[in-house]
Amino acid sequence: MAIIGFEEKEFFASGHRACAGCGEALALRHIMKAAGEKTIVAMATGCMEVVSTPYPETAWKVPWVHCAFENAAAVASGVRAALNMKGDKETNVIAIGGDGASFDIGFGALSGAIERGTKFLYIATDNEAYMNTGIQRSGATFPYAATTTSPAGKIIPGKQQPKKPLPFIVASHGVKYVASASVANLPDLKAKVQKALKVNGPTFLHVYVPCIPGWKIDSSTTIEIARKAVETNVFPLYEIEDGVLKFTQKPAEKKQVESYLIMQGRFKHLTPELVKKIQGYVDARFAFLEGIEGKKCFDVLY
Repeated sequence: MAIIGFEEKEFFASGHRACAGCGEALALRHIMKAAGEKTIVAMATGCMEVVSTPYPETAWKVPWVHCAFENAAAVASGVRAALNMKGDKETNVIAIGGDGASFDIGFGALSGAIERGTKFLYIATDNEAYMNTGIQRSGATFPYAATTTSPAGKIIPGKQQPKKPLPFIVASHGVKYVASASVANLPDLKAKVQKALKVNGPTFLHVYVPCIPGWKIDSSTTIEIARKAVETNVFPLYEIEDGVLKFTQKPAEKKQVESYLIMQGRFKHLTPELVKKIQGYVDARFAFLEGIEGKKCFDVLY
């Protein structure tokens, strides 16, 4: 039996302590449905580790390893090495880290595991800040978003730097499969998880997951905001397979970025001038993606 094409059995169980409407918990539930029970998860410290494993309880129905903030990819490499020694080529190994653990603190371990050619899937669940430790800005924080370490003031209106293009940094390592996904499109998420797990080498998935307290949004709006991110090209859905980028979903009619920003308290300080700057930033990034669509832009080593 399946629900909308997903496995009915749960591998990330209910009863965890995530916020109502948490995008990350929703993503993990469906990622695990796509991966199945023959999976070992290495997870970095973060919100999901805290809410899903308060000793002596756990929401995980598969083998699960708690890693330090910075080394989920390295631990996953060790798990894969142990499985290889046992002759087990079938068990999936998935490393999961938030944007802080993936874009920043664990970036070195991620790069190293990929460079070694480890067969595993790394999933970066991106809610655009260090939510677990107090909503501090990360390398993934969206421009001009207000966080506790990039507060919006009269002189400096939120975070000043662009979002780090981590999927392209990973792709430049020679990875065969890199993709973006969102809780707004669960069938697309499922397909990408399963495609990535079939690759005999490292793969990477960047998953968009709205955060209720960090983004200052209502718990009922998670999917609507995620959908708006796709419709405005704030978070395009694509895959880079064998070094070639292709979109897996394009909005039939692009919406203005203001319709996305206005739904979130972290952007309430924005002026019309800043909204215009953000629109230009989003348009430029999407134009870049369109410019390389269908072209061989990355060498493939693994």
